Amino acid sequence: QVQLVESGGGSVQAGGSLTLSCAASRSTYTRSIYSNYCMGWIRQAPGKEHEEVAVISPGGGSTFYADSVKGRFTISEDNAKSTVYLLMNSVKPEDTAMYNCAAAPPPCGSGWWSRSAVWGQGTQVTVSS
Repeated sequence: QVQLVESGGGSVQAGGSLTLSCAASRSTYTRSIYSNYCMGWIRQAPGKEHEEVAVISPGGGSTFYADSVKGRFTISEDNAKSTVYLLMNSVKPEDTAMYNCAAAPPPCGSGWWSRSAVWGQGTQVTVSS
């Protein structure tokens, strides 16, 4: 019964910043999706394979990032607002892609997306050089 809705995408110049948001509803079987699921972001550009960008563990104790975005992107969550964010700093043209958020049971390391239970429809990010 969990629903995810992404927002915040758009066009931005290289070097700029953008914040993506993913609003998640509460599961009927859990107190909060953030208490039991990994919450993360994946992206896919035309003609390219999907990439696991970032993920945060249940409760927000740990975060993991793809090497391509380490030091530039930050994933965080606000349980009160039932929202997970992706702060994108120093964006590059290579960051251009469709971004989707998803929830999956732990563990939250590499490959988490393959176990995703629900995901949003995505928000497009376009970075111009």
